[in-house]
Amino acid sequence: MKELLEIIAKNLVDNPDAVEVSEIRKNSGLILELRVAPEDMGKVIGKQGRIAKAIRTVVKASAISSDAHVNVEIVQ
Repeated sequence: MKELLEIIAKNLVDNPDAVEVSEIRKNSGLILELRVAPEDMGKVIGKQGRIAKAIRTVVKASAISSDAHVNVEIVQ
């Protein structure tokens, strides 16, 4: 799932080298933290958070096949 999130984010932003995805394992599941360049933050979030919601939906749908609980957090 980390690779999927990385591919999606790199294709959305102007500065793909600044994309970082880190995994944090917790009892409740997996948290994926997405970091992008400050000028690309709007492209990842989108108007009214639509792109961020779509990214979360795709990653969660991918996690269903492996029976895992995944949350995507966009951090700065």
